[in-house]
Amino acid sequence: MRRVAPLSQLTSLLFASALLGCGSSQPPASVDPGPSGPVVSRYDLANRCFVMKADGAYAVRSGASFLANGQDASAAERFYMKPAGLGRYLFYTADKNLMTGNRSAVSAAASPADGSDWTLDGDAGRYSATTLGQSLGVAADGKLVLGSAPATLSFEPAQGCTEYPEMPVGIDGPTFSGPAPGKPVLGFAEVHAHMSMGSDMSDGSGDRGPSAGGVMYGHAVDRFGAPEALKNCIAMHGPEGILSAENIILDTNPLQTHDTVGWPTFIDWPKHDSQLHQQMYYKWVERAYKAGLRTMTVHGTTIEALCNIAKLTFGDKTAACVDMDVGTRQVEYLYDIEKYIDAQEGGPGKGWFRIVKDPAEARRVVGDGKLAVIPGLEFANIFHCRVQFLPGIGEVSDCTKEDIDREIDEVWDLGVRQVFPYHDVDSALGGTGIFSSILNYVGFTNTLGFWKTYPCENGGEGPTYFYEAGAVLETATLTQFNDPVTQLLIATTGGVLPVYGPGRQCNARTVTDLGKYAIDKIMKKGFILDIDHAEIKSKQYMLDQGALTTPSYPMISGHGGHGGISNAQAEQIFRQGGIIYPALPNGKDFAAFVQKVKPIWQASGTKRPLSVGYGADANGLRNLAGSRGAGSEPVHFPFTLFQGPGWGPQYAAAGIKPISVQQLAIPGGKAWNMDEEGMSNYGLVADFVEEARIEGGEETTSALYNSAEAFLQLWEQTEKASADAQKLPTP
Repeated sequence: MRRVAPLSQLTSLLFASALLGCGSSQPPASVDPGPSGPVVSRYDLANRCFVMKADGAYAVRSGASFLANGQDASAAERFYMKPAGLGRYLFYTADKNLMTGNRSAVSAAASPADGSDWTLDGDAGRYSATTLGQSLGVAADGKLVLGSAPATLSFEPAQGCTEYPEMPVGIDGPTFSGPAPGKPVLGFAEVHAHMSMGSDMSDGSGDRGPSAGGVMYGHAVDRFGAPEALKNCIAMHGPEGILSAENIILDTNPLQTHDTVGWPTFIDWPKHDSQLHQQMYYKWVERAYKAGLRTMTVHGTTIEALCNIAKLTFGDKTAACVDMDVGTRQVEYLYDIEKYIDAQEGGPGKGWFRIVKDPAEARRVVGDGKLAVIPGLEFANIFHCRVQFLPGIGEVSDCTKEDIDREIDEVWDLGVRQVFPYHDVDSALGGTGIFSSILNYVGFTNTLGFWKTYPCENGGEGPTYFYEAGAVLETATLTQFNDPVTQLLIATTGGVLPVYGPGRQCNARTVTDLGKYAIDKIMKKGFILDIDHAEIKSKQYMLDQGALTTPSYPMISGHGGHGGISNAQAEQIFRQGGIIYPALPNGKDFAAFVQKVKPIWQASGTKRPLSVGYGADANGLRNLAGSRGAGSEPVHFPFTLFQGPGWGPQYAAAGIKPISVQQLAIPGGKAWNMDEEGMSNYGLVADFVEEARIEGGEETTSALYNSAEAFLQLWEQTEKASADAQKLPTP
């Protein structure tokens, strides 16, 4: 997660906000989806046009009511069947209403409600429907009602529907499949994303709670689609956005405002620097996937201390904040996202979003032309290993070795395969890599201890560093403001704050004995290990432990090397089979990063082709890429992937056909242009690819499309090294 504002701004105002968004939507013009294939199961109705029979009679409209008395299909109501989930549907009418149950009545409603979400049961063309715990039936007068005997429903393909409003993808036709078994993957890797972050860890039904303390708005998926997932944020962020936590914590501007209207005009959000609005709606991820995204690690994440600060001020007072609890619930939500996408694509297992648990399964998924999704965890108190520094007592850990053993098994069984031992706050496993002053004070509210530091070696910057180490630390004033956070700090510190020396300071707390035990167990279990956020000496410890196995245990620096990485460490990462991918930049900066990596890659002696993917950190309270600036060659729409200048011969040799990419635009609504506003949402990853081609040519695009193969090879090496790690003595 990105650095936050100075403490003086963090604690300057006390805000409160509600949880639920509100607003209206504007669906696109009527279209004619038409019939497509037979209806064999309830899943075959997805995103198609039908007329419906109830107890043998066609359902027709009578004002706001529905009657089962039609004798032929010509006068029957046309329903566009939009999946709300697996086996669940919205009945969307030609005049843009939803068949909705309310108590015993069934009527046409202009806006979705709980009663618009219908569950279908049955097969072989005969179904029943329920909503709000009641069955859809036919009354004596022919009206469709709730609560009577279940009606037998059947569906006949039709024409004349209005398609349910949804976010476009802007890439027509299917993406590529392959490679053939035994051939290297062509596609790019995302190693650090947070798709499960949002207003609620559910499909919008509100049964799991928020994932960011109740301050981040929007859903990755929603049972009512984009108009609900991305609707007006006024109830959460306040009129003109004045109650948004972003104003104080992230942007240091308490009086900042934004237009709260979302779908379909999106005037002020999402934007590349708007961190508390959804950046990874599933249709945006689908656009990136169609452009060649083939592996994506999605981390459950939070900062417990920051979540608690949000609850004290402007967040949801009931939000869960314990790192391990929130992070694992986000992973559980990933499985719900997978099922939702399956529903949109026609049933279980049919979606393009596939959670995988080993590299062999990932290769099969990618070979089928789908996206391999790897669950991960990124937060400080992993395995519940919080630490507190208590006056007169000393360091107290919340976890034991037995706890670590148990929780490693539990998250592995959940499907987690990639982990961070360290994050933004000190833990019982060791110290965080320093990169921001404010996290010292945020962390104090959780640990009751400030960082103890040493001057970073060689000043923490300069020609010996790949990523700068440490940060220049500032001491904030605690006497200016009368809010809960400041008062908490005054009460626990007596107003006495640490004083740090000049220059960049690194964290003197490195790997503890408990941390050594956890790292050993992580390696023996076989997790992919990300060393970002570890203190630079802790990174060295992990790299040296990785060198003890045969083959070496490879490691990832996935999104910016927080805490620092020296050039020598970067070379060691590559030499031991690891990868260094940047936080997702624009195409110009990405091409420059490829050139920065290239000499170190070559010096490491690795035999693999040069590969550079990215770790966007989308939804991780971090800016996405800005625009390339004035004077850059613009992206022209439509553009073509896999053919023409800047594309090598490997794509045609693999049977990959050119793909045409249109501008991402909602009919009658927002059109996004990365040249003008940067990467406002994850869908513009496709546009980033074209920027990278423009800026770096074939060497850059090849490095990008080599990255999924490099990630899979790292994972395969991790499995082999983990087997050898079993021989290492346990610390």
